[in-house]
Amino acid sequence: MAACAGPQYPSDLLRAQFNAPYLLASGDRVRIIVFGQENLSNSFSVDGAGNISMPLIGIVRANGLTTTDLERVVEERLRNGFIREPRVSIEVEAYRPFFVLGEVTTAGQYPFINGMTVQNAVAVAGGYTPRGSQSDVDVTRIVNGRAVTFAAPITFPVRPGDTIKVRERFF
Repeated sequence: MAACAGPQYPSDLLRAQFNAPYLLASGDRVRIIVFGQENLSNSFSVDGAGNISMPLIGIVRANGLTTTDLERVVEERLRNGFIREPRVSIEVEAYRPFFVLGEVTTAGQYPFINGMTVQNAVAVAGGYTPRGSQSDVDVTRIVNGRAVTFAAPITFPVRPGDTIKVRERFF
């Protein structure tokens, strides 16, 4: 029976991951404001390769950066021959989606909302099927650059990019 159980990860690791600064990845959309430069201010999507493409400075790597890190990179690139003292502000306009699979009414991809729990995510997916296990789910999340799957209670917080799988219950 122990072989059927998935790997167990310390809750401290997962809690630390949840409280860590948000790192940008493919599927996020950011709003970049370059003060005093209306033609450079716009919304930009992080593409599949983890980049954004801005006027003047071209392709900028965003994957794995916080918004503060990306602000510094954009300011530095603009300072190199384009704007004397650029001031840049970046915020996440839309987070990458999360996914719900398994024993839910409508499995699929859904837009992330801050403060969402597993229970909220299942509700967004139309609720449990009659055979869905309502006690806990499997969550797959990227932790330190690799996919980690763990059992989580329905009160567990969801992060952008998470995949939630509702298991079938056995009576």
